[in-house]
Amino acid sequence: MVHISIEIRGFTVRLLTEVKRDAILQAAAKVFQEEGFEAASMAGIATEVGGSKSTLYRYYSSKEELFVAVSHQTAKSQILPSLEKLLASQSKELSAVLREFGMASLSVVTSESSIKTLRVVISESGRSDIGNLFFETGPKVAMKLLADFLKDRMEAGVMRKTNPEVAARHLIALLDSETVFPLLMGVRGGLSRAELKDAVHRAIDTFVSGYKASDSTQAELGT
Repeated sequence: MVHISIEIRGFTVRLLTEVKRDAILQAAAKVFQEEGFEAASMAGIATEVGGSKSTLYRYYSSKEELFVAVSHQTAKSQILPSLEKLLASQSKELSAVLREFGMASLSVVTSESSIKTLRVVISESGRSDIGNLFFETGPKVAMKLLADFLKDRMEAGVMRKTNPEVAARHLIALLDSETVFPLLMGVRGGLSRAELKDAVHRAIDTFVSGYKASDSTQAELGT
């Protein structure tokens, strides 16, 4: 009985910790949006949360780490679940799965807030470790899931066998080329749903054409 009581109290402590973390992220998001990354301060964010700066530093060791956590919040809640769900499907045709992935991910990444975040990360990466933090806790995780999916399709004979991590990078580069890149450069404004769909289809068609298994390989495996 004592053991159960301790577990319950332990759960309550963890729950309160997550509530506090969420409150910090919400407050930080507001401050970053209103003041920008450079002008924002940990002291100002602590004031917005309603706590002390020392408490804030117990959760996040730097402003860069906090900014990255804020920037990945949407991605973690939208992109990763979509990625895991879509890439768990082994029954769908490769192009169809990748098109769904492309639309789901780019709908988030090409949003105005995401593009602003990427610009900050790029501009600050030469002065701090924000670029590495951003990559390690976001794109790298998604890239690993994508590479694992492509490796499975290679082993199934649907794609030619090669380095799945390189293939994943090529896929992301194709998806970004007509969407994220021009938005980052300010070459154009936002993309309509139809424009995004067309860009995704062209990227996936190019990727599948370059990485599809040979006819002989597919015949041997009965695919």
